[in-house]
Amino acid sequence: MTNYQPNLDHTFHALADATRRRVLERLMLGPASVKDLAAPFQMALPSFLQHMKVLERSALVRSVKNGRVRTFQIEPQQMQNATHWLHAQLEMWERRLDQLDAYLKELATAEGENE
Repeated sequence: MTNYQPNLDHTFHALADATRRRVLERLMLGPASVKDLAAPFQMALPSFLQHMKVLERSALVRSVKNGRVRTFQIEPQQMQNATHWLHAQLEMWERRLDQLDAYLKELATAEGENE
């Protein structure tokens, strides 16, 4: 079994929201200010900042304040941790399905021999 990583809880919580996923997609293009990130969304700035706090707490992004401007950038390490976890789950299920397939073929062969 894969080791439990509590930070992944925050990551998947952050990724569960479409607004936050869109923000991450935008940040893949490069750093951006809060104002620029909030522009495409029809929501009050305090509500948008709550989304940014969730992303920052999940370690998917980090921010730097320069004067009155807060700029966010993507932090790829936590996304890589989530990707590794998902990949491990996929491998486990593929192994199990392969075992089930082999067992069902074995049963079918044995059933055919008994007829």
